Amino acid sequence: MALRCKTQTLQVIDTEYSADAVEWCPVDDWENILVCGTYQLKKPESKPHTGDSETDAPYTRAGRLYLYYFSLDQLFLPLTEIQRIETAAILDIKWCHVLLAGNPVLGIANAKGAIELCQLKGSEKKSCTLQTLCSADLGLESLALSLDWSTGLRDPNRPVRIISSDSKGYLNLLSVSDSVDSVDLLSRWKGHEYEAWIAAFNYWNTDVVYSGGDDCKLKGWDTRAATDKPVFTSNRHTMGICSIQSNPHSENILVTGSYDEHVLLWDSRQMKQPLADTHVRGGVWRLKWHPTHKHLLLAACMHNGFHILDCESALAENVQECPILSSYNLHNSLAYGADWARLSLKNFPATKELSPVPLPVESESTGETGQGAAVKLEAQVHHLKILYESPTSSFDLILEDEDGGYVPEVNVGSDGATEAQKLEHAALESGSQSNVGSEPELIQKQTNLLASCSFYDHVLHIWKWETSKTLSSN
Repeated sequence: MALRCKTQTLQVIDTEYSADAVEWCPVDDWENILVCGTYQLKKPESKPHTGDSETDAPYTRAGRLYLYYFSLDQLFLPLTEIQRIETAAILDIKWCHVLLAGNPVLGIANAKGAIELCQLKGSEKKSCTLQTLCSADLGLESLALSLDWSTGLRDPNRPVRIISSDSKGYLNLLSVSDSVDSVDLLSRWKGHEYEAWIAAFNYWNTDVVYSGGDDCKLKGWDTRAATDKPVFTSNRHTMGICSIQSNPHSENILVTGSYDEHVLLWDSRQMKQPLADTHVRGGVWRLKWHPTHKHLLLAACMHNGFHILDCESALAENVQECPILSSYNLHNSLAYGADWARLSLKNFPATKELSPVPLPVESESTGETGQGAAVKLEAQVHHLKILYESPTSSFDLILEDEDGGYVPEVNVGSDGATEAQKLEHAALESGSQSNVGSEPELIQKQTNLLASCSFYDHVLHIWKWETSKTLSSN
């Protein structure tokens, strides 16, 4: 079996403020919706000199939340902005995996030390809006750094809770009312000596939560017991731990990422030694399991772009490293936010594959005896079109015909033959020497839609990842 992978950028958007979080809505029938959160440190406005000395005004942390709609009917620029909301600086955003009070709900961790809940309203997806419902303050002079919902298994019958971490090292367990008109603090405890960068639920047992901090410690907690002592503490990471996610498809599987540039895959029943250790050459700010495939993992690796890891061998055969299947490196700044879409691209307009057409041949008389006829080839005229204009000065180019149709890339060899012609010739040669009636190979194709964002260049990328598996019919 052979696997081929390909990434292609669909659209790039300037978010103006530094972008650090992006999330596709996971709720059924709302998968076209995307949100992007930003964080901008603003200098104080300059004031006229009023005396011999001036007090330094503090910097302010401003943010903006963008709401987008992805159209399956539009090949070019499919993402449209619906709404933008000026907020406090945003450090994390997460959708609840199930409907609450009949609507999708978004959780926001902001620089004012609060967890804010917003509800998505509107009968038309293309014109829906986010409306603030309620919020919970985590503490004075702290930043809410992360949040996770207890609904990762998408079970609407389980109690809905949120776990959040903050810049003072505290972990905060909150409950959400059925009507989503209040979010209440159930417990709060000191989990780490320094910033608690990340907190996450064990989706299979939501009484258990995990946390990682700038003290390089990974900890597990049972919220049914006293929280003065963790269930376990791991020092396996050598720098601050930034990302944790429980696998929603495989019980007992956990993944963590750190500034130490390593992704560790764990069996939560045995936290002394990870199942696999993958060096991704960049601080791992976010990790996201694929929405339907239990072995695929998306990693946002700060100074080293975005990577898709294959954990299948590590899960099944105890292979100690997860290979990187594909990388997306078109961002020019810190790779922070990344997410898979649950949206199917089956109805997304495919680039038009043109069938090979013989070039027309015209014969013209030269008027010269014995010269024969001169042959004139009239080739189709093709044009290069910029697929998107990127704030990062990166461009994707496609080839179009006179009617605006997509023309596949044609690689011409030194002998004048295209790659397609070479493959066809090789197939014919192979077929003439093989047994008559041999079965052709089968090709399984899959296309995934993703979003990613980066910080200092303040851009959001929409891209797709295509995989092709070639299987022998035998």
